[in-house]
Amino acid sequence: MAYWLMKSEPDEVSFADVLAAPQKTVAWFGVRNYQARNFMRDQMKAGDGVLFYHSSCAVPGVAGIAEVVSGPYPDASQFDKKSHYFDPKATLEQPRWISVDVKAVEEGSYLPLSEMRSMPALEDMVLLQKGSRLSITPVTVPQWKTVLKRLRAGS
Repeated sequence: MAYWLMKSEPDEVSFADVLAAPQKTVAWFGVRNYQARNFMRDQMKAGDGVLFYHSSCAVPGVAGIAEVVSGPYPDASQFDKKSHYFDPKATLEQPRWISVDVKAVEEGSYLPLSEMRSMPALEDMVLLQKGSRLSITPVTVPQWKTVLKRLRAGS
């Protein structure tokens, strides 16, 4: 089992949206970075844990715990000419972009980025490194346990 931090802009898909979705599950679409895509395509497996992170908002932070519940499959938004994520170079025969399905597991207490930065156990977290902008990053077991403990305990 592996652990991941996956960023979503809450005005596009929030953790509350996932909780309200059928079976509390959504397709993780719109990833347009090759390294993040490769994580989904080559390393993510059903059962992996996810820190669902709200980005590009007033208070960025971990909004909940989720789980990868599918293997990788072509991201349908790359073929939709009306989509912001349309990619004219993608074809059905050779898709360029990948989705996985993510299911909400637990909401917990919101963990703001500012608090994460003050937690010594997270100092090596990829998210907190200078210049880190990837929408999907690996999380170590100790980092996962630290965030889970905080989400369950509150501030």
